[in-house]
Amino acid sequence: MKTFCGRANPTTGALDWVEESEEYDYHQEINEKYYQGIRAAVARVQARGEKVIVLDIGTGTGLLSMMAVTAGADFCYAVEVFKPMAEAAQCIVEKNGFSDKIKIINKHSTDVTVGPDGDMQMKANVLITELFDTELIGEGALPSYEHAHQYLVQEGCEAVPHRATVYAQLVESELLWSWAQLQPVEVEGARLVPPPAVGRCAGSHSVCDIQLSQVSPNSFTPLGPLCTMFSVDFSKPVSSAFQSHSSQFVAQSGGRAHVVLSWWDLDMDPSGSIVCTMAPGWTYPQPKTAPWRDHWMQSVYFLPVESRVTEGEELSLTVCHDDYSLWYSLQSHSQQDSQAKALPSRPSCTCQAHLVWTRPRFGELNDRQRSESYVSALRSVLREDSVCLGISDGSLLPVIAHMLGAKKVLCFDCCKSINTAHFSLQVMDANLMKGGVELLEMRPDQLTSNDLGGEQISVLMGEPYFSTSLLPWHSLFFWYCRTALAGLLQPSATVLPCAATLHMVAVEFQDLWRIRAPCGTCEGFDVTPMDEMVQKSLDFRESREAEPHPLWEYPCRALTQSTAVMTFDFTQCVPRQPISSQGSLPFIRIGRCHGVALWMEYHLTSDITVSAGLIGPISEQGDCEWSRHRKQGVYFFRSPWESSGDGRAAVSYSFTFEPSLGDIKMDFSIESQ
Repeated sequence: MKTFCGRANPTTGALDWVEESEEYDYHQEINEKYYQGIRAAVARVQARGEKVIVLDIGTGTGLLSMMAVTAGADFCYAVEVFKPMAEAAQCIVEKNGFSDKIKIINKHSTDVTVGPDGDMQMKANVLITELFDTELIGEGALPSYEHAHQYLVQEGCEAVPHRATVYAQLVESELLWSWAQLQPVEVEGARLVPPPAVGRCAGSHSVCDIQLSQVSPNSFTPLGPLCTMFSVDFSKPVSSAFQSHSSQFVAQSGGRAHVVLSWWDLDMDPSGSIVCTMAPGWTYPQPKTAPWRDHWMQSVYFLPVESRVTEGEELSLTVCHDDYSLWYSLQSHSQQDSQAKALPSRPSCTCQAHLVWTRPRFGELNDRQRSESYVSALRSVLREDSVCLGISDGSLLPVIAHMLGAKKVLCFDCCKSINTAHFSLQVMDANLMKGGVELLEMRPDQLTSNDLGGEQISVLMGEPYFSTSLLPWHSLFFWYCRTALAGLLQPSATVLPCAATLHMVAVEFQDLWRIRAPCGTCEGFDVTPMDEMVQKSLDFRESREAEPHPLWEYPCRALTQSTAVMTFDFTQCVPRQPISSQGSLPFIRIGRCHGVALWMEYHLTSDITVSAGLIGPISEQGDCEWSRHRKQGVYFFRSPWESSGDGRAAVSYSFTFEPSLGDIKMDFSIESQ
């Protein structure tokens, strides 16, 4: 089945129709734990002399239902609300010979009925689910369990998983806090402070889910022990109503309480002998033995306000949750009595910035080294008579240009958000510079010389950053805006950045390759190739395009040198004809090449460059350090290539930038000499 969706082209601004496809993320270790738990649950019911009737909520491709039947279940009701997935499950179940014991129900579980004329003939005595997300309850697990226990399963049923336990730890971390609150920016001795409304804001309640294993323990200081916050027993009635849980502890060190790190475990059986944990790698005695996670990662929760704690202080960490989300608060011992009477409400963003900007964008604005690069570049091009125009979403560049003495500063904001459109004005007010920047509430192609008071633009500047960008080259929207403004630029106008280059390197991923790997089988459970059937049922085709991934979360090794493969000259208009580039990169390191990493570097001036990809030289072993602020592009090969590292094989590449589409077509091949 093909699905087409209308999307605004992030590079050109036009509306395109694109085809969407399903992506599959396989978790072999989790499947093993599920199968162990299912076999144990089936055995317990059989030991009671009962028929095993299974309810599988959110069956997906039907994998867990087939596990249950293989383990000895008499019948299984497999519920899947997403129609294409339910159709795929039906196909897979039939081709594996399970159709006489598995019934696919294409409904939401809360719409399922029990009875002679219902979807289920009888209530189930085994409940199997995979309804969890990084936050545990974010996919509606609690309401689904609540309804199932009321209407669909027998009292005292077996549940797989049996129990979930949530853990949390209070930490101080400048790195993580920089993703939540704007910090002051130093501009040649002056201090640019954020708007008070942003500083007072408690932020968004949405969870920040990341690969916490890739955040070095050196980046944070634990202020307390790892706390067990609460558990949910899925074999008993579950409530989706508001609840709160507190854990008391003594601060093990002093500092500023910024952040709560959180993850959870699943006990697949009542004894807790089959455990699937989401704990980050650095909690393991041998971090490299930690299983890889992607769909289920770890959570970072930002406290509403920063607070000071002292070593030895008695503290209480409270987690509250409704039916879909969690939030945390911290109280000292002296605050606990009053806090118990008025539990903290769910944080709500009042400044709008936390709703518009991503956490990486906050980190980007707080990056001192990056800010210094832009300040230095602007200082080198500005004159007393400069007329500056800024094109970026929620950028500080217009304010910085005013602080550096530009005669006139104007700015567009292209994400069309009321908050980000007025961000520069709010910053000006906060720093007593009211009137220094003029906001243009129109598209670049609508600007006329009258809007400029008869003047021409001498400095066109951008980061460039646009909230609609997904892939690195989507920021070329800046180039299209520059082209639309060509008639309003002075003949000698400066464009900053003056150019951008697209870079690539062939890499071996430590774990990210798994999202393109076929699903294996569990010990004692074997079905015909699941990945092939899913492809056929959902018309799933391997992507031949790059995908956006934050590579700082997914370690990789470079097997070739990195190189610039394409240059975009912003001092000139977007050309009408395609730009093409071809070449090859020899393999210089031994490894298994899974694909190519792609990123943009912005040349602010002839000698100042800011990278949105690699932020340091590749190590001798091939280790890469990636920017945390932007996602990079990843092009996966159809199959991995074993590199001997002797330079006798190479990755050949071909890139074509299509100006009419604002897209880059790419092709790769491996050549051996």
